[in-house]
Amino acid sequence: MAEKKNLLTDKGLKKLEEELQELRVVKRKEVAQKIKEAREQGDLSENAEYDAAKDEQKEIEARIEELESILKNVEIVYADEVDKEKVNVGCVVTVKRVESGKIEKFKLVGSTEADFLNNKISNESPIGSALMGSKTGEVVDVEAPNGAFQIEIIDISLDDE
Repeated sequence: MAEKKNLLTDKGLKKLEEELQELRVVKRKEVAQKIKEAREQGDLSENAEYDAAKDEQKEIEARIEELESILKNVEIVYADEVDKEKVNVGCVVTVKRVESGKIEKFKLVGSTEADFLNNKISNESPIGSALMGSKTGEVVDVEAPNGAFQIEIIDISLDDE
């Protein structure tokens, strides 16, 4: 079975690459220094600083491994290649819930970049998958875990960050 491609916008790719560089160059050195200082204090069996530094080191290495895995199998969605006529990854979509009239604005991203608190929804989420390929003015049915609803696409634009 082929590995799943990690869809990223070009900005999302840059952000992950910067995080990986920060972890490799800065955070690894910082935690190595903490471990060194804790070792110099003597008995490691009752050294809370040493244990905390080793735990931090494990977390950093796990995140580095995760980022490397994501970046190894990435597919980049460039904003200038996105068709603004239909909803796709990289688009900013303004929708209106048919029942309530509530207007919401989302940026559609790959699952790696999804951040609901910042209105970045995955193309694999119930709303994201329902919107994919739709055009302005269309009403789409969304099958969500908390029930089905309809949304109308008000506007499709490119990244407004």
